[in-house]
Amino acid sequence: MSNSTCVPKELPWPSLVKTVLSTYTGLLLGLGLLLNGLALWVFCSRMRRWTETRVYMVNLAVADFCLLCTIPFFLHSLKERTTDTPFCQLSQGIYLANRYMSISLVTAIAVDRYVAVRHPLRARTLRSPRQAAAVCAALWALVAGLLGLRWALGVQEGGFCFSNASRQSSNTTFFSLLGFFLPLAVLVFCSLRVVTALGQRPTASPDQAEATRRATRMVWANLAVFVVCFLPIHVVLIVVMATSLNTSAICYALIITGKLSDANCCLDAICYYFMAKEFQEASSLASMPIAKAHRNENSLSVTLA
Repeated sequence: MSNSTCVPKELPWPSLVKTVLSTYTGLLLGLGLLLNGLALWVFCSRMRRWTETRVYMVNLAVADFCLLCTIPFFLHSLKERTTDTPFCQLSQGIYLANRYMSISLVTAIAVDRYVAVRHPLRARTLRSPRQAAAVCAALWALVAGLLGLRWALGVQEGGFCFSNASRQSSNTTFFSLLGFFLPLAVLVFCSLRVVTALGQRPTASPDQAEATRRATRMVWANLAVFVVCFLPIHVVLIVVMATSLNTSAICYALIITGKLSDANCCLDAICYYFMAKEFQEASSLASMPIAKAHRNENSLSVTLA
């Protein structure tokens, strides 16, 4: 393997692994585009009322859909053995922007749920479709700005594309790590607080208890999907930054964990559909008198979707 590039095509993949990876990529693209395209159609055409959840999920579906659309071009750019080309920079830039936008939106949804569950009285002023749209616009601007800075640093150091992994410095890798571990900390905190609140709530009926259990399972499922999809590749990036290794094993790890992270585009559409549904059901079954809600800021009587 070249000491300056990490090109999937030139790695000595076993034929069975090549077949599995090709099949995986094809299924991922087909299923992901279908699910996110269907989600966008439902959110934009079949739902009448805009809610905070709807705003966040439309943006999440757009980010996941755009990421999936760039995968074929991104894979093609990885075959380049020369220095960064405009095509490679553009395809990877869009790919990274939508990956970290997806991470940011998942975190924003978790924060929104946390506010609705733990601070229902404040949620009346903190949560609205317009404010959710403003948060999404701010996140798009933040991700684009950080990616632009990462691109500038990468170009100055001689490499921006993943195919030039050995020329990626700790400065550019730092942005990738910050873009994951900071949201991860927020997501873990919000998930634990929401699960704790759900576990402490009184259950007046079997239906309410079952709805609460389903909502709790969905919180854990959402957190598990996030960790399983995104943690491995960022652990590999930590190894790369700490050791500056550019071996075949590192290349294999980057490629495989990168493909694993792409699975999040399919799982988002499934997980958040059921999560919104279960939370709405759980919260509606737990309706309480308004006077009692005012006495208890931790009441869960607010409709979350």
